[in-house]
Amino acid sequence: MYSSLVILGTVFGAAFLQISVAAAALGPLPPPPPQPEASAPPTQLAPTPAPVTPPPPGLVVPPGVVLPPSAYVENALDFTPYARTLAHIAACSPLGALPERFDPRVVENHCKLLATLQERWRQLWLTQAQPFLSRVVPHDLPPTVVYPFGGGDLLTALVTFPRANEITTLSLEPAGDPRTVDALTSLDLEPMLAEVREKVNHLFHYGHSKTIDMGKMAKSKLPGDLTYALVALEMNQFDPVAVRFFHVGAHGVPLYLTKDDLDPTGEPKLHRAAFANMEIEYEPRGGGPRRVFRHIAANLDDTHLKADPSVLRHLESKGQIAAITKAASYLLWWKEFSLIRNYLLKNMVWMISDSTGIPTEDAVASGFEQIPYGRFDGPFLGGGIRPTEVFRKLWAEKAQPLAFRFGYPDASNHDHLLITRRATK
Repeated sequence: MYSSLVILGTVFGAAFLQISVAAAALGPLPPPPPQPEASAPPTQLAPTPAPVTPPPPGLVVPPGVVLPPSAYVENALDFTPYARTLAHIAACSPLGALPERFDPRVVENHCKLLATLQERWRQLWLTQAQPFLSRVVPHDLPPTVVYPFGGGDLLTALVTFPRANEITTLSLEPAGDPRTVDALTSLDLEPMLAEVREKVNHLFHYGHSKTIDMGKMAKSKLPGDLTYALVALEMNQFDPVAVRFFHVGAHGVPLYLTKDDLDPTGEPKLHRAAFANMEIEYEPRGGGPRRVFRHIAANLDDTHLKADPSVLRHLESKGQIAAITKAASYLLWWKEFSLIRNYLLKNMVWMISDSTGIPTEDAVASGFEQIPYGRFDGPFLGGGIRPTEVFRKLWAEKAQPLAFRFGYPDASNHDHLLITRRATK
């Protein structure tokens, strides 16, 4: 946990940073299931799809930099078969297949309950949010979206930016090892699927992933962020077509997990970091252009970004972006997060957030204007106070109506939302 943020205590929010959770999530894999349960052979890694022209999508390689072989997609291990099995079980995707050791009635019941939760989310949230977002999100934004402190919440990014062709979320939580699906026994199935519904329902109900939930999911036998992402893709009728894992090289270029990174048993040689960052290429069901989603497990405070600026180099290589954040524990208010805040102010052209977004004084100084919606009487959490009075005045003088929750409520449980955009001349 950030030493400077211990006063935050145990609070929920997708961005509340728990390094102990991340470390636990990256520990050894669960033991394989007993032999009597292994009624189906283990999933096999698939041949990598047709090579994608390097460098990786949306990235610019600095002049003079020679990339290692692991930077090229055709050398990457493809974990799509595991992801599709997980999507079939947990996200109710038509892709993949149910391993023979699992009771299909358990999955059928899960899918009925998950469909009920999704329909409730559509009725109570999406019917209000989608028309609003269609009206306020400009159609000419950059197609590249960056979502700091956004672990587990691909769903909101997909709904907010339906035209995006590249989405990157960042948080402390790791993506998770998809191969754990082969370690599940028949006795694991029902409680694991109940856990998925519980965590997803929190996202549906509150509009953000609860950090306690993310922590539990990270310790679960299922890969937390990957599972959330597969549910989000299925809800939007997207199919994963390539699933890879990577670490970020010194110049910001993804270096993919390859066969050379595995030991003779098939385990990663650098196990703790191997499944922290994931890349999913996905396509609209029925046809359409391929898109890219990446999740990066990273500590975004200044101490860590100064010690290892590779994540900043990666983000900077994207050029102009659209941005989103919410339920971010007000970390962008803090001086300890100046580097990620300055990155956003330099590279974003438009941002949507709750009150955990960019403070007004920083936004205005960088040529932005802010448009508030809903009502804000004070921060939901008591950790940061810097822009509170300015925000109160901003909402009191300029706020327009808002009919749905977007991230945190305010201190009085009011819904609110903030758009930060380049000021018009």
